[in-house]
Amino acid sequence: MEKIQFKKDIKSSAKNVFETMLGLKNIETYEQWTAEFNPTSTYEGQWKKGAKMYFVGTDEKGNRGGMVSEIADLIPAKFVSIRHYGILDGDIEITKGEQVEKWAGGLENYSFNENNGVTTVTIDMDITEDYLDYFKTTWPKALDTLKRISEN
Repeated sequence: MEKIQFKKDIKSSAKNVFETMLGLKNIETYEQWTAEFNPTSTYEGQWKKGAKMYFVGTDEKGNRGGMVSEIADLIPAKFVSIRHYGILDGDIEITKGEQVEKWAGGLENYSFNENNGVTTVTIDMDITEDYLDYFKTTWPKALDTLKRISEN
């Protein structure tokens, strides 16, 4: 896997950006910025260290799917680490086999650093080469949306 990084400065407190990004006060704020990845993106679970989390959506045929993950670490308004370890196909968790082997254990880390009312959000993630171009195109759009909703 390769490591990629994205950054965005947002004129808002780290606490607000953190809560907006994770949808802690209203899941719709999470769904707004992740719609750049999939218009039906949402999550099921709790943002708590050690908790299982499903990052889900539906495909063009209406089939439910997504990632099976664990919140590896969480420090409110500072840091979130998500460890992906499986695929959700409908209601079935797939955690072994060729589909997941090449990326299982990959991390997606979000850091929030506030300075003078501006929060720098940094995304560090492990990615397989076949998704590199997709994330390089989509993450900047998602962070632009996060900036817009966090600053309003």
